[in-house]
Amino acid sequence: MRIVITGASRGIGAAIADIYRTRGDEVIGTSTKGGDGLIALDLACGQGMADLVAAVGDGPVDLLICNAGVFPDKGNDLATGYGADLWAQSMAVNAAGPFLTIQALLPALKRADAAKVAVIASAMGSQERAPGGAYIYRASKAAAVNVVRNLAQDLRPDGISVAAYHPGWVRTDMGGAGADISVEESSTGLVAEFDALDLNRSGAFRDYAGVDIPL
Repeated sequence: MRIVITGASRGIGAAIADIYRTRGDEVIGTSTKGGDGLIALDLACGQGMADLVAAVGDGPVDLLICNAGVFPDKGNDLATGYGADLWAQSMAVNAAGPFLTIQALLPALKRADAAKVAVIASAMGSQERAPGGAYIYRASKAAAVNVVRNLAQDLRPDGISVAAYHPGWVRTDMGGAGADISVEESSTGLVAEFDALDLNRSGAFRDYAGVDIPL
């Protein structure tokens, strides 16, 4: 397979890339700054999208994994935090970022046979699970799930499956050392979910263990 992964420099994205490379798949990865074989793609401003499209070239993309994300409002206080700049950054990367990446690579996805798109969202974007706090991150991930569910309808005639995934609370730089699961457990579970993705599951919002997340 030919796979594109955004946010592939560390954490879950890097682990997923390693799994596919070990399988023998071709992986094209991005990170904000690039380097180490990764394409520089800054989803906060869209810089580098043309370079990603050029790297894909005239070939297909069998699987696009939109993994890049930010949590800029972590620890913010309701009375003084959640500034407009953080809203703009989070919505640009977490919600608009997947959409614009899918849009840019849509011709390559259409060239594949039964292409798949996986967007790494978060259970914190569930509207039914709303315990308060982390307003910007929660809103941006809820928006990402909404984008996925609408794209699943629009891309169905092209045979392209689209779904959103919660990776779990993972011990990464974002999740912290006290998180529930390892990067290996999350990435292995996610890859199994991506393998099972088809048009019957398109539009789903599931976690790394295959459990449906309430919208």
